[in-house]
Amino acid sequence: MSTAGRRVGRPRASPRPESGLSAREELLAAASELFTSRGYAATSTRAVAERAGMRQATMYHYFAGKEDLLAALLEGTVTPSLTLARGLLEDDGAGAGERPAPAEARLWYLCRSDVELLCGGPHNLGGLYLLPEIRTERFADFGRVRGELKCAYGKLLAATASCGSLGTGELRLRTDLVFGLIESVILVHRSAPDRSVQVFASATADAALRVAGVPEEDLAAVREAAGTLSRPAG
Repeated sequence: MSTAGRRVGRPRASPRPESGLSAREELLAAASELFTSRGYAATSTRAVAERAGMRQATMYHYFAGKEDLLAALLEGTVTPSLTLARGLLEDDGAGAGERPAPAEARLWYLCRSDVELLCGGPHNLGGLYLLPEIRTERFADFGRVRGELKCAYGKLLAATASCGSLGTGELRLRTDLVFGLIESVILVHRSAPDRSVQVFASATADAALRVAGVPEEDLAAVREAAGTLSRPAG
């Protein structure tokens, strides 16, 4: 839901000196902290505004309410990965005249990057996926983007040697398993927040390729090939 027509309150024109963030970014930072520490239901818009150092009326200039804040946070956990996945699918992660990167390497790279995104911030925003509120129509855009990302995982899986010959049903199952594994890091990270995100992300990407059927002896070569990839421009 757009808030363009609802401009209540006076927006702050410059970032706070101590944070360097814009008012909108401050509100999202405050919401991410409070939603993940106090809980979404227990957090009021007033509390978010106060945590961001502004009046509640000013907050309404940027967000119509808690649902808008939650939607923005949720979409921020998946949109960058979808942008990356589209680039990997479109150009194979290689420049003109170069041999396309193997699908296994591109899949590994996407898995690792996705886990880093889900677990790399100061707050476990992935935990918000478990909220019953996101099953409502208000969060349909998040569901659509998440569905597109899952579809991209399926396309990369279909391009691998181990999954290329699978039937539709089996490929769908393999996609569910790999995508489910990636999103399961939400709970694992919550139980061990001090674990190195980079180590965790690489280990999860390895596990995802095992689920995809990539032989154990091929994983080192897959990681090496993935190391040559760069993030496609989104």
